[in-house]
Amino acid sequence: MSTFFSRRWCITGLLFCAAVLNYIDKNTLALLAPSIQKDLSLSDQAYANIQNAFQIAYTIALLASGVIVDKLGPRISLALFVGWWSLANVLTGWARSAVSLAGCRFMLGLGEAGNWTASPKTVSEWFPPKEQGLAIGIYTAGTPIGMTLAPLFIIGLAQIWDWRFVFIGTGLLGLVWLVPWFILYREGESRRSQEKAISNRSQDCLLPTSVDNLSWGWGEALRQPVVWALLLGRMFSDPIWYFYQNWYPKYLVSERGLTQIDVRIIWVIFLAASLGSLAGGWLAGRLIRRGRSPAAVRVWILAGCSLFMPLSPLVSLSPSVSGSLTFASLVVFAHLAWLANISALVVDVVPEKSLGKVFGLVASGSSIGAILMNDLVAKLLIHSSYATWFWIAAFLHLAVVPLIFWGVLKKIGGPRIGLASDV
Repeated sequence: MSTFFSRRWCITGLLFCAAVLNYIDKNTLALLAPSIQKDLSLSDQAYANIQNAFQIAYTIALLASGVIVDKLGPRISLALFVGWWSLANVLTGWARSAVSLAGCRFMLGLGEAGNWTASPKTVSEWFPPKEQGLAIGIYTAGTPIGMTLAPLFIIGLAQIWDWRFVFIGTGLLGLVWLVPWFILYREGESRRSQEKAISNRSQDCLLPTSVDNLSWGWGEALRQPVVWALLLGRMFSDPIWYFYQNWYPKYLVSERGLTQIDVRIIWVIFLAASLGSLAGGWLAGRLIRRGRSPAAVRVWILAGCSLFMPLSPLVSLSPSVSGSLTFASLVVFAHLAWLANISALVVDVVPEKSLGKVFGLVASGSSIGAILMNDLVAKLLIHSSYATWFWIAAFLHLAVVPLIFWGVLKKIGGPRIGLASDV
């Protein structure tokens, strides 16, 4: 048992590392945007289009990767995804125009999306529900940790190397990750493989054993109110997080007068996001261990997180850079706690055999929201300012909360969510 315990948490550590690499590779472009835009003569609209090339591929891949994960399993599928996006990042070092850069980012998006369908499937294979929130919180923390390290790591490398070599160097790190992944992840040693027939599983899991044999097709998944609630919830809430990844570094340069080197200070807000992800998973696990319904716990945590979002306008209204960073940190802390729990809700209420497919479907809402946000912010910079976006961001999570309550609790039997009859 101790070996099993160590192995599953080591695998969680590798999921965390994959998330770190995922976000370092994704955000290298945003962090080096001033240099890249100058070198390739890119306008803000061209920059938005390049970001959207990534997001379009990301959306397509979220849907396709879920099917791949359900068919091949997390061990093989995640290795394929990490290898693909790492090679795409390496190729970005040879981009010579907006078109070639957009092409490389499109390829990157095709690979990176799979990380977020394979990771929850891995958690469902190795962890009981009372620990899934913490495990998801740990690997989700890899997102902001990657972004915490990225400003220090990426901008530091850019001071030594040309921006092109930064892409090549970071891409190669992903290929190194493959070695421990194949060594540690052994299909036959997962919780699902070892405990599927044990009678006490029904006391430890949300869905009874009979639900394990269910498999939702696309049509059935799209008829589930909970799927639409979570998909639309991600679509309207996740643009907040994408803004801080794609645009906040540029905001600090253009509106706050920082240099590209000074932008390293944003590691502070991504550290806050890391803590939010861990806090969200920890709080949910603590309440679930007291006997509360996992899904109900997560929904109420989402409601609490939404109350922080009206602080968003203060990010631009604050007279100082430090004030802006402080309010941005509070917003992303709350959003990552939100993200850890809305992600865990999918694991709570979806049959295991369809988990990758449905998680990809739900996460596609996130990517669509990011595409809309990129285009909106680019237009706001032409006709208005960043301040307008911060006012919009203040109310998105609050608008989503009633939808989550309706879709998750009301449509699946209230606090006793997860019973077979409810699904």
